[in-house]
Amino acid sequence: MLVAAAFTAAFGAGCAKPPAPAPPPTEVYVADVIQRDVPTYLELVGQTSGFQDVEIRARVEGFLQTMTFQEGTFVRQGALLYTIDRKPLEAILAQAKADQATAQARLEKANNDVTRYTPLAAKQAVSQQELDDARAQQDAARSQVEAAKAAVEKATLDLGYTRVTSPISGLAGITLVKPGNLVGRGQNTLLTTISQIDPILFRVGVTEADYLRLRRRAAESGGDPRKALEMRLTLADNTVYPEPGKLGPVERAVDATTGTLGVQLEFPNRDLLLRPGQYGRVRLLLETKPNAILVPQRAVQELQNLRSVAVVDSSNKVGFRNVKVGQRVDSLWVVDEGLKPGDKVVVEGLQRIRDGMTVVTKPAPAEAAGASVADAKPGEAK
Repeated sequence: MLVAAAFTAAFGAGCAKPPAPAPPPTEVYVADVIQRDVPTYLELVGQTSGFQDVEIRARVEGFLQTMTFQEGTFVRQGALLYTIDRKPLEAILAQAKADQATAQARLEKANNDVTRYTPLAAKQAVSQQELDDARAQQDAARSQVEAAKAAVEKATLDLGYTRVTSPISGLAGITLVKPGNLVGRGQNTLLTTISQIDPILFRVGVTEADYLRLRRRAAESGGDPRKALEMRLTLADNTVYPEPGKLGPVERAVDATTGTLGVQLEFPNRDLLLRPGQYGRVRLLLETKPNAILVPQRAVQELQNLRSVAVVDSSNKVGFRNVKVGQRVDSLWVVDEGLKPGDKVVVEGLQRIRDGMTVVTKPAPAEAAGASVADAKPGEAK
């Protein structure tokens, strides 16, 4: 019996399973936080408009005879754009000159009558009433002469309006009326529009808060907003316009319906690349935040409006911290609160870790850590 019991105990001990080995630590990819100066920009969406847009209208009635410019091209100030049939207005001018001559002849007769009656009335050879009537006719004739002169001036002015010229140098638009059409009947017919586009205006709406920030930025830079604000325009194809802009006229009051203040920005346009009506985005430098802390966007988790990052300490233990983030810079977040220089944050593997866990760390690839990680050393301001 003793031998059997000993055999059974030895057999049982030989068949017992060894304890399972502990699982290896979780592997995660980490990146060092970056510390560098970060500029803060204000981006505004707006639309271009001519520095001066002038509507070209027909100011007299007549048939449009010629159009002497090429649509969509640059025209000089004083260049002839259209001609209107002159013949009816030439006839009106001739009639006005004839009426003026008739009125002048009547005035000369009235002057002669007054000159003749004045000494006769003194000798009582004619009545005083006859002299008074002659003087009244003289005054009436003088008024008729002045009216005739005004009619001649108006007819001459209207005849000059048959030549429609450009009042400014600028870009001519598409003509709205072709030769052969009757223009100017009952209203000043719109023919085309000339736009001065060098410089060109970029109109944006700025919120009250952003306007105050711009004013403070200008005050810190010497008080002249035109020199203090650096402006760059991004066009519809995402290219940056090479010429910087400057601050132009600002609306008098804030629009109560939108809560924005209308601002005009001026951009040089010597090669006429920009045209009125184009949309774009303008970026203004507001301030530069020194020694800002940045982390890759992939390292930040968001849950119920709370953001957190996983920080790995020197003993490779994970700790989650709530952070307050600011603006985005490329693929990075600016962290205003919750991190300090020298911290390491988890970029990949966040789903497999928990608070207090020991992990194995590997450096995150550049594309995962953010494109700007390779541009600055950890903890060093750039």
